[in-house]
Amino acid sequence: MRIGLYPGTFDPITLGHVDIIQRAMALVDRLVIGVAINRDKSPLFGLEERVAMVRAECEQIAARTGGEIVVHPFENLLIDCARDVGAQVIVRGLRAVADFEYEFQMVGMNRALDASIETVFMMADARRQAIASKLVKEIARLGGDVSKFVTPSVAEALVNRYRG
Repeated sequence: MRIGLYPGTFDPITLGHVDIIQRAMALVDRLVIGVAINRDKSPLFGLEERVAMVRAECEQIAARTGGEIVVHPFENLLIDCARDVGAQVIVRGLRAVADFEYEFQMVGMNRALDASIETVFMMADARRQAIASKLVKEIARLGGDVSKFVTPSVAEALVNRYRG
């Protein structure tokens, strides 16, 4: 069984993330979505909320593709998470050259820690390349329309968070 790990903070999950998840499903038999607990970031949504949002979006994708998607929160090293879930491949989405520079360093470090786990880069769809969770949150915070960047349920969660 080919198992892939797609890690991220997913604060919140965007249509860019959804695009990568859908396309990654063609590469693996099981895709584990690793929802990171990153204490260096101050997420807008708590871990349980982010896991629930990702799970809701992934249920729809799994139903459409017939594939298996598992949502897995983690706080340890990415390479250790990959080992924990039995992943042979780490899937990373790229939007721009700036992403590549950071990801290039991460791949080098991960290969030094465990050369048996490959990293696969997927370019975001051209329509989704500008989407970043940070920018989506800023638009929502300032009362803008985020419907082009996230699903309706995530847009609703953003509106409710900033209203409250």
